[in-house]
Amino acid sequence: MRRDALSAARLISDLFSPPVIWATLAFPMAFREASSTGQALTWALTYGVLVCLVPVTFIGLMVWRGRITHIQVRRQRIIPFVVSLLCTALAWLVLRLMGAPSLFQLLPLFTLIQIAVMLVVTFVWQISMHTMSITGAVVATGALFGPTPALLLSPLIPLVAAARLKLHRHSPAEVIAGGLVGGLVTV
Repeated sequence: MRRDALSAARLISDLFSPPVIWATLAFPMAFREASSTGQALTWALTYGVLVCLVPVTFIGLMVWRGRITHIQVRRQRIIPFVVSLLCTALAWLVLRLMGAPSLFQLLPLFTLIQIAVMLVVTFVWQISMHTMSITGAVVATGALFGPTPALLLSPLIPLVAAARLKLHRHSPAEVIAGGLVGGLVTV
């Protein structure tokens, strides 16, 4: 039973990791704002590649090379955060140059703020990026698409929090703080 619970917690953590959450949210946001399918896909993919795929690839290479042993070690989070900040700033600039609507340009700007907050907190403490991201995404969904979609997605917050606790990646305080900061930064 314990092995099954750990497998489920790993699956939940992977499916609802920050890059997956934000890359996924980019699509309904882009389709909401775009005048064509091609335009929406271009904006969402640009955001997803620059903000999510490039930093995740960088982290994977760092792990493969042995420069990062475990992303839970606070000092090993700093360089990936800086890379993520640079990629996100680039995404904001590229989307702006592409003529993406201002509402969609807020997505990389919001992501930039969230990553900056995580980086600052990382210097003194560890906060759950997973609960910060899922809470931020649920609040953003409510703001953009109304309360019903947000309410439907809200059970993901305790689900992700429970998975992070089950995997012993965070303390209850780190998970709660991640949720609170994610919600507040989004608002």
